[in-house]
Amino acid sequence: MPVRGRARPARLAEEAAPSFEHQASPRIVFDTNVVVSALLFKAGRLAALRAIWQTRRATPLVSRATTSELLRVLAYPKFRLTVAEQNELLDDFLPFAEVAVIPDLPPRTPRCRDPKDVPFLELAITAGADALVTGDADLIALQGKLPIPVLRPEEWMASLS
Repeated sequence: MPVRGRARPARLAEEAAPSFEHQASPRIVFDTNVVVSALLFKAGRLAALRAIWQTRRATPLVSRATTSELLRVLAYPKFRLTVAEQNELLDDFLPFAEVAVIPDLPPRTPRCRDPKDVPFLELAITAGADALVTGDADLIALQGKLPIPVLRPEEWMASLS
């Protein structure tokens, strides 16, 4: 997986237009719950996301920490997934993702109530993401405090058309 080394200029969220229709493959940070919903629930409201990244209409961004969380969540007993099934789901996501390396001194992020959300903020800032797509209320509350838009999955998918 390629590692992007170029820095992208920071933008204020108010200046960042959430329409991605004219861009070639926006680079998006999807939080873990969004990815898991897209992968596990083929008839669910987020199932279309899988086709979006697999047809390269968007490039998911991942880091070591966000990938570790995805691995951890897919192994939850409530999903009853075998290791082979977990790997199959990962194969439907990770090959389409761009890996970003978070520096040893990560970027400053807005204060967030849930420390497990910080890696997604660091990834979005470090990689210069076009958006952070989440259903997490704690992350959505940070809209306007990040240099990128924070959008609910439905909002972001609507912006593609």
